[in-house]
Amino acid sequence: MAGLYFEEFSDGQQFHHEFSRTVTEMDNTMFSLLTMNPQPLHLDAHFAAGTEFGQRLFNSLYTLGIMIGMSVYDTTFGTTIANLGMTDVAFPRPVFHGDTLKAHTTVISRRLSKSRPGQGIVEFEHSATNQRGEVVARCRRTALMRCKPEA
Repeated sequence: MAGLYFEEFSDGQQFHHEFSRTVTEMDNTMFSLLTMNPQPLHLDAHFAAGTEFGQRLFNSLYTLGIMIGMSVYDTTFGTTIANLGMTDVAFPRPVFHGDTLKAHTTVISRRLSKSRPGQGIVEFEHSATNQRGEVVARCRRTALMRCKPEA
């Protein structure tokens, strides 16, 4: 399994995920329509041209999904039981069509579950940067993780 078990995480551990993703107009349009988000900032080039950004914004929920998705292989692939929640979600800079995103993860804390033997809770802080190294998204995510199987 590529993901890590609860015991393999340590407070302060950092991951700079290898995957990158250039986001496209098709991604933005498709995701916005699939999620029933008709916001003209995402879909209407003429409307968006008249805003302070001068162009369409990439859907922030898709940015969040890409950021967390890029972290999975190195951290939770096959070893997570469930996401328990996300907090402190922020988008300090806009993402535009053609931007290339990279993800970074820091383990904030971990503890054994009090109610679920053989499982632990890990809090991650994820961030995404664009091709200029600017942070475009961040969040804290709490995951219920499997402990190593007993030999």
